[in-house]
Amino acid sequence: MTTPPTRPTRAMVLAAGIGKRMRPVTATTPKPLVEVAGRALIDYGLDRLQAAGVEEAVVNVHYLADLMEFHLTKCRAPKITVSDERGRLLDTGGGVANALPHFRGEPFFLLNADTFWLEGATPNLVRLADAWDPERMDGLLMLAPTVTSVGYDGAGDFVLSTDGRIARRSERQVAPFAYAGAGILSPALFADVPEGKFSLNVLFDRAIAVGRMFGLRMDGLWLHVGTPRAIKDAEAAIAESAA
Repeated sequence: MTTPPTRPTRAMVLAAGIGKRMRPVTATTPKPLVEVAGRALIDYGLDRLQAAGVEEAVVNVHYLADLMEFHLTKCRAPKITVSDERGRLLDTGGGVANALPHFRGEPFFLLNADTFWLEGATPNLVRLADAWDPERMDGLLMLAPTVTSVGYDGAGDFVLSTDGRIARRSERQVAPFAYAGAGILSPALFADVPEGKFSLNVLFDRAIAVGRMFGLRMDGLWLHVGTPRAIKDAEAAIAESAA
């Protein structure tokens, strides 16, 4: 009998960005600490990680790092490990690569600190863990339908095939799904990575080319909190869902 794969118990939370589109709010507040409905964005994500069985979350910090670190001291679960990027912002790929030793060669959740969604019937991180197949996958990304997402006005990121593999949208075309800022990654994705600063998109594209990058349509509603106006839109969606 085949032993089912163990769910990830560690996570990388990307919290080092400057949040330029959220100015002037982020002039004095790091974007992960921007409040929606009375709570910091990062706290929603940490709660979801805990509910999915994550025991340790590695959080990288750079912009207004002291404020981030102080806020994180108040988190009781999961355990928080800070990856300090004060000296140099490493972008998404470099930030994760810098933290890889914390994951001990095992797959881990990836979460943007500012990603936010309303759950459906089953928590999305649990759904990701249930769908994760290390034999076929180097990455599994949570995808949000662009037409129903709140606060998103882009052209989409990916096309999702019937077998779950993803492909980038073609230039000047519209794709039905946007990357919703959550997923599971294998350390194998980071073989022979560039030194220093680089984007995770470099690795995503490499995995797409060999058919090892997959997507899962999220269940629920993605709230893209990318601008000050989007905060109000997200709060309105939350209020409506609770009515």
